[in-house]
This record gives sequence, structure tokens and C-alpha cells, in this order.
Amino acid sequence: MTVLLLVVAALLVGIVLVGVGDRLRLPWPVLLVLVGAAAAFVPGIDAPDLSPELILPLFLPPLLFATAQRASWSVFRARWRAVLFLAVLLVAVTIAAVGATVVWLIPGIALGAALAVGAAVAPPDPVAVEAVAGPLRMPRRLVSVLQSEGLFNDALALVVFQAAIAAVVSGERPGFATALGLLWAGVGAVAVGLAAAWLARQLADRLSDPVAPSALTLVLPFAVYLAADALEASGVIAVVVAALQTRQHTDADDVLARLTGGAFWNVVEMLVTAAAFALIGLELRAVVADAGAALGGMVADAAVVAVVVVLVRAIWMLGALVAVRSRGGGDIVAPLDLREVAVLTWSGMRGLATLALALALPRVTADGAPFPFRTELVIIAAGVLVATLVLPGLTLPLLLRALGVRESEDVGRAAEQRLAGRARRAALAELASLDREALGLDDAVSEEVLGELRARYARLGVADGGGGTTPGEDAADRPDHDQRLAVLRRRREQWGRLSSVALAAARREVLTARGEPGTDPEVADRVLQRLDLRSAPLP
Repeated sequence: MTVLLLVVAALLVGIVLVGVGDRLRLPWPVLLVLVGAAAAFVPGIDAPDLSPELILPLFLPPLLFATAQRASWSVFRARWRAVLFLAVLLVAVTIAAVGATVVWLIPGIALGAALAVGAAVAPPDPVAVEAVAGPLRMPRRLVSVLQSEGLFNDALALVVFQAAIAAVVSGERPGFATALGLLWAGVGAVAVGLAAAWLARQLADRLSDPVAPSALTLVLPFAVYLAADALEASGVIAVVVAALQTRQHTDADDVLARLTGGAFWNVVEMLVTAAAFALIGLELRAVVADAGAALGGMVADAAVVAVVVVLVRAIWMLGALVAVRSRGGGDIVAPLDLREVAVLTWSGMRGLATLALALALPRVTADGAPFPFRTELVIIAAGVLVATLVLPGLTLPLLLRALGVRESEDVGRAAEQRLAGRARRAALAELASLDREALGLDDAVSEEVLGELRARYARLGVADGGGGTTPGEDAADRPDHDQRLAVLRRRREQWGRLSSVALAAARREVLTARGEPGTDPEVADRVLQRLDLRSAPLP
């Protein structure tokens, strides 16, 4: 079976599983893991020979870029303590705890190899978290913290992973140069991400085809990742920074690019995840075959490591709760009570990055010897993924219901209404201050249409402001046919022009609000999408 046929089959299966998950109310990443694991043992399906060096740059950049576009800089400014506490410190503690556990479980293993598998299993996956937690009405405050954690935790994990692998492969011990490399990995990555976003914006401004900017954003994450990697900076941080910066500078009038880009990246995220889980899952067949009779013991070790990972996260979240209460506020991390501690602990789902890092372990060292304990390390990482993704993915709805940690639909609806009301006021202010003479609105028909449009926005709100029948149909009752048609055309022309001006002001206001710390980016994106749909020109 050719690689192309495998990829096409994986994409089709992924699409079907998304539909099955919606019907059965099961998260599709969980279904992908189960089906991918089962497919790895179907006779006649040969795994493609994926080079370990290709796994990370092939699958990680588009998934990180897609997820980061749904966040905003304002979220990180408001949650920087949570990002530091969870995406940096918790990852470092998890790496150390897992490394120590692996050294204890596998006598004779090099510390670098143990830390490498610790780095692989330390970071929760933002794609898995969003796919599982999003539809469950988990409070947005908790979801936003999990997303913020998931976007940046891969960076530290990947840097530690690469340093640990270099130590094992070359035999060199990490030292001061490693610490400097860690510092450069962050600083250099931010510079690469900002520069790439600026260059992409300059190029996009010169592209007239509305599809071309979406194609540019598909190439951008790969280019950014490879450029950062060539400079020995963190490709993960560079991709996230580029995505956030690109989203930050969205043009309010770029309606078609935003609509096509949003739909495009939803499709890319689903298909890349499906293909990655399928192809990487098939790679596990060779690993399981290499394990042979020792597979049972390796799975037992994986179970021990999974328990350590969950316990470390639980203890860390309890510490976060103590910190929040001691400061008398929730500005450090999210958990405000023990129920939220349990939810955040159980939501630390590992995903594609864990499996990709594990399979990115080199097969041989610099002197040509087999990489020590590679098979067992991959089995441990796969076991942690199953324990932290499949089990929570299937049981998180029950946990949320049992603990009563679910957000009412009225909360999200109220947030949308507040933002829509703000956009409506911006539209009304624009209609009140526009220059009628400059826009050619200096006749009685224009004044009449302007009054009707103001009344409609004031009465219905911006989300529905463009709906209904366009004023002018009542002209059909007038006796003179030519005059009737002229008035009708004039009214429709002025309605479209004025409505376009009002909607543009509303879009600008929503984008401004999206960059403010108190605004949930997801709520802003939903309101903005409705405005874009009202603003999109008909073919």
C-alpha cells in the first residue's frame, strides 16, 4: 500500500470519525487514537518509513498555528502568571519527575534519555484540550488557561528534548552553553515570529486574490518553524508568536480573507491531525514488534509514569489553589476551589506532540550504536498519551456534571450580546458622524434611508442590523413606473452604502475589543463572523 493511499485513507477515516464523534458526543481525537492504534495491527497495512527528523516539522507547525490564531495577545497579558506557572514551571517539574521515575524503572538508562521521554510526556496538547473541553460547556476561564498553557508548553519541552537527545547521541553533558541555548531559543524565536508576521503582512497586502492570503498562511508556519530551527531557536514559540501577531493585525475590511481563512484552517487542523495520528500510529507497529515478549513490562512501566504525570499535575494545581487563596484573587492561575483543581488536573491531555516527540527519538547515536532503550521509551510515551487522553476524553463530561463545573449557555450568550451591543453603538456613532456630502448623501432619499437604518440598528442590534427586507419595496405602490424604479434603485444603493459604513465601524470595534484583556477571543470571533457574513459581497 503506497504512502499516498495511506494518507488519503487516513483523511477519509478522520472525516468520518469527526461525524461519528458529533453524533455520539465523543471527542474525535480520542476516536482517532483508538482507530489509529487498531489500524496499526491490521495485516497488510505497511507503515511508511518516516524519518524521525521529519515528524515534528511536518505535523506540529500547522496545528500550533491553527490553535494560536484563536487566542490573542491580550489573553497572555492577562494570564502571564498562569503561562509561567503552568507552561514553564509545571513542565519543568514534570520533566524532572518523569526523568527520575524512568531512571528508577529502567536500571542503566542514561539520564539524558530519561529526560527526553520526560520532555515528550510533559506538555498537554492544546488541540486535544479544545476538541474535548470545548463542546462540554467547561467555563471559558478554565478553557482559556488550558489553551494558554498548551500553546507555550511545547517550547520548553522541545528545547529540553533536543538538549537531552544531543547529550545522549554525542555523549556531551549539558552545561552553561545549554542554558544560553535555552535563553536564545526563546528570545530568538520571538524575533523570528515577529519578523515573519511582518513580512507575511507586507506580502498579503499586495495579493489581490482573496484565496492567496489563506495559501500564504499555510506556508507561513512551516517557513517560520524551519527558519527558527535553522537559527537554533524554538520553532514552537516562533510559530505561536507569528500566529498571534498575524491575527492581531487583521484588517477590519478584509472580510473575504477572514471568512475563507477561518474555514480553511478548520479543515487543515482536522485533516493534519487525522493524517498524523494515522501515520504515526502505524509507526508504533514496528516499536511493538521490537518489544516482543518484554511488551507487558514496558506497558506496566508506562502505567507507572502515567500515574506520576497525573499526580504531579494534581499536586501542582493544589499548590496553585493555595497561591490564589493566599493572594485573595484569581490572577495567578484559574483554580478557585477543589472542584476546579480536579477538572484542570483531569484536563491535562497529552496528544500529538507527545507521540511525535517520542517517535522523533533517533534510532542510533553518533557512533552508530542503537539509541539506548528507544523501544521502551516510545512505549512509555504512547502509554501516557492513552492514559491522559483516552480516559479523560471519555470521562470528563461525567466529571463536569458530577462536580457541577459547567458554564450556563446564558453566560456565553450574555457575553456575545454585550459585545454586539458595543459594536452596535459604534455603528450608530459612525452613522451619526458621517460626512453626507462626501458620500453623496445629500438628497431626501438618502436622509430617509439613513433614518431607517439608524432605527433598525437601534432596535435590533448589529448582529441583525442588515437583515430583513431592504427599504424601497414600498415604492411599488407608487403610480409612476419610471419614477418608482429610480427611487427604488436609489434607496437600495444608499442602503448598501450606509450599511457598509456601519458594518465596517462595527467590525473595527469588535477587533479593538478582541485585543483588550477582558474580552474572550472566542466570543469576539463569533460576533465578528456574523458581521463578516453580513458584509461579504454577493457573487
